[in-house]
Amino acid sequence: MLTSLYINGKWVADATDSLDVINPATGEHVATVARAGEQETKAAVEAASEALLSWRKTPANERASYLKTLYTLMLDRQEELATCMTEEMGKPYAEAKGEVLYAASFIDWFAEEARRVYGRTIPSPKKEQRLQVIKQPVGVVAAITPWNFPAAMITRKLAPALAAGCTIVIKPASQTPLTALKIAKLCEEAGIPAGVVNVIPASSQAFTKVIMASEDVRKLTFTGSTEVGKELMKSAADTMKNVSFELGGHAPLIILDDADLNNAVDEAIASKFRNAGQTCICANRIYVQDGIYDAFVERFNDKVSELSVGNGMNDVDLGPLIDEDGYTKVTEHVEDARSKGASVFSGGKGYKDGGWFYMPTVLTDVTSDMRIMQEETFGPVAPIQRFTSDDEAIQLANHTPFGLAAYFFTESISRGTYLYEALDYGIIGWNSGVPSAAEAPLEG
Repeated sequence: MLTSLYINGKWVADATDSLDVINPATGEHVATVARAGEQETKAAVEAASEALLSWRKTPANERASYLKTLYTLMLDRQEELATCMTEEMGKPYAEAKGEVLYAASFIDWFAEEARRVYGRTIPSPKKEQRLQVIKQPVGVVAAITPWNFPAAMITRKLAPALAAGCTIVIKPASQTPLTALKIAKLCEEAGIPAGVVNVIPASSQAFTKVIMASEDVRKLTFTGSTEVGKELMKSAADTMKNVSFELGGHAPLIILDDADLNNAVDEAIASKFRNAGQTCICANRIYVQDGIYDAFVERFNDKVSELSVGNGMNDVDLGPLIDEDGYTKVTEHVEDARSKGASVFSGGKGYKDGGWFYMPTVLTDVTSDMRIMQEETFGPVAPIQRFTSDDEAIQLANHTPFGLAAYFFTESISRGTYLYEALDYGIIGWNSGVPSAAEAPLEG
């Protein structure tokens, strides 16, 4: 089990602090990992800065070759990475295997893109002048990644950085450092030069203090809460860092009365209950048109009732929630909805069995004043609200400050076009609950 920091091509066990990794399904101790403080974070930034001098000059086809090798290694170690992910994060093993493939797809895509960082030649207004635009690496990238996708949220940031000629310092979530360190090991095996990739499970305070003050760190990429993102954006202004954020979501899923009902049910389940509902882009609010409301609820609930919950290493559909705080929030959302008139069609309860588990839940008779329709739940609860007209659905969907993802289902080209142009969201799935792909931009 890898437990050391990866800095400048070396494994550093002697660190400022340590952190314990706990299996959220069993409560058992998995590993104790070195935890970086300011000193180690500075060392990682210095290593990335020094490595940048040569990495940015490495020909694009060579950078692509390193990434291709890393891609192959990830596929070869799929089972190993998936097991690690399930043990530290809790998601079902089959789902974790799928994440490894998804994570590897970013490596594969950006390996190809490395060779296509094109510039432009622009017609000049003067005959003695030539105008050219070239693209160059921005510099050292700092990446802060979340616990819910321990592999994919790293490769989504690492791959484009390396492809563009940047070096990177990665801070994985404290709940899930082991998958990140395994990816660092694969980078080492792929022959990626020392200092190009640095992975340091770190104190959030120490990490942000160092990277925000550093003139060498030119870009910050962060996936996490909106509240933290706002603070990071303020801090980034002092050194004028380029920033890319994926923040909180509260995705609406709209089902119009001409939708393919069977497809809508299947895709809504795929969106809502993947990772036990612990994803930024999962459906958090389900809106169903009056004419098909009852039929949808019945079919949806039948399918949800078949979902199994338990330890992700067993043959289950849903694993545990990440911790007690996550469990408490889900419980509070359900109880608030119930107190305001919602009906618990199925589920509506959780239990502790080593870890914190919550049954897949369907709520009906939901209204907009309930917390679950205003806040991101991050759990396996599907609240379903009626609507009458297409415009009402759009109004309900857009009534949120979170514009990350949205979904709708209709067989009509004209209605669908009207919806996707009117919805204020960066990612929109039309008749699909899982629209993400390496080839598509991630837009919030």
